[in-house]
Amino acid sequence: MPKFKASLKPGVERFPCGQCGAILKYAPGTEHQVCEYCGFENHIEPSAAPIQEYDLQQALRQLAQPQAETVKAQIHCDECGAGFQFDSHIHAGECPFCGTPIVTTTAQAKPIQPKSLLPFAIGEAEAKQHFQRWIAKLWFAPNTVKKYARSDTKLTGVYLPYWTFDSDTETDYVGERGDVYYVTVPVQVVRNNRTVTVMRRVPKIRWTPVSGRVRRFFDDVLVGASKSLPRKILDALQPWDLYNLMPYDEKYLSGFRSEYYQIEIDEGFDAAKQIMDSVIYRDIARNIGGDHQRIHQARTRHDKTTYKHCLLPVWSAAFRHRDKSYRFVINGRTGKVQGERPYSGWKIGFAVLAALLTAAGIYYYLDASGMLQNIQQSDYDVAPYHQQW
Repeated sequence: MPKFKASLKPGVERFPCGQCGAILKYAPGTEHQVCEYCGFENHIEPSAAPIQEYDLQQALRQLAQPQAETVKAQIHCDECGAGFQFDSHIHAGECPFCGTPIVTTTAQAKPIQPKSLLPFAIGEAEAKQHFQRWIAKLWFAPNTVKKYARSDTKLTGVYLPYWTFDSDTETDYVGERGDVYYVTVPVQVVRNNRTVTVMRRVPKIRWTPVSGRVRRFFDDVLVGASKSLPRKILDALQPWDLYNLMPYDEKYLSGFRSEYYQIEIDEGFDAAKQIMDSVIYRDIARNIGGDHQRIHQARTRHDKTTYKHCLLPVWSAAFRHRDKSYRFVINGRTGKVQGERPYSGWKIGFAVLAALLTAAGIYYYLDASGMLQNIQQSDYDVAPYHQQW
């Protein structure tokens, strides 16, 4: 089957239908671009090229050199003749005048190009079903939000930029190991309305200075490179099946929006190191052993650090509630939904009132039956306390 690829001008790509000339769009979950008018399919030949890792230090040295100033190119749409520019962080989308899918290359705007991507695996209709199920499970969501979920609101398919980092780490640490032991001490308790002294076993901690070294290799630590969504939402979309990454091909972008990275690679690695540090600290705690651990100092060295720049697919939309916008995104591979949500004040108030009435009813029952007095007169234990040396 023939493959078609036409350029509007250097750096701008279209994919016209071989039968009717309309612009083909990538069909999620397939290896085809499909014409929405005549049904013609253009096969996307998967590349057998391996996914490469790139040396981080070399990239940082190159980026430290003076860079030529880039100018956002004017885009000309052959379908309607309009001239326009995408937003500064967008390199694939639709003509704002006629809706024609257009993909521009990233080389003109960013020094590091995406070399791999995960194509959309689920379409818009399936993504809406995942969103509706997510909304249905939200506690105390306003009725207007659930009404929005049932409406025919359009979702936007977006390829978001990400960095992945590999690093071989070695960490020297200094800290303390805490071992719990017990001593018997006198403790005053109330029994039958009288204060008496009893002997209790009380835990204490013996601290011992320690030092050591831990090693760990990190593979594909993922950091979102977009500022369009909060990092909390981007991180919560994981896991991603990064083992299925395929070489970057603009055909998968046709019909979707795609963003440039807005977080530079050095910022991305700083965020990745924070993720690695949390794992390294758990490794140190296990290495120290004992019942408790104190880490006073940890110094990590990174070696053979590499990176990838890839695009990952999400379905995105937003709704307004009481003059505030709430965003949500759906993992375009798994259907996992994450987002911001409002709360219904009257639903929360009703739940609190119901809980108070239930508690009052239980108290009245216990008091009327005499059980409350028996509970108050029963023996109770004082919780053991901790003392650190």
